Amino acid sequence: MTDRGAEPLFDPIIHAPQRLQICALLSRGGEVDFATLRDVLEVSDATLSKHLKTLGDAGYVTLRRVHRDSGHARAWARLTPEGQRALDGHFSFLTRLREGT
Repeated sequence: MTDRGAEPLFDPIIHAPQRLQICALLSRGGEVDFATLRDVLEVSDATLSKHLKTLGDAGYVTLRRVHRDSGHARAWARLTPEGQRALDGHFSFLTRLREGT
């Protein structure tokens, strides 16, 4: 959900198209597993990992890894409150830019 009262602020970290898509998907709430994000975005594991690392380093996304008995791990991503504020501010900036206000 977008906070219409968010301070309009261009965010170069979020603005990259695939990172914007990741944040928008995660903003729906809850966690999304790595495979779902990869498949929806139609990117490689390496590309998604790089974008999630960038978002994580900025404090916008957290990753939770669950290890299975098979030895494989499954990763889940979640947008942080800081990430939601940044996304809302970025959307607000883009809306104002579009509206010319």
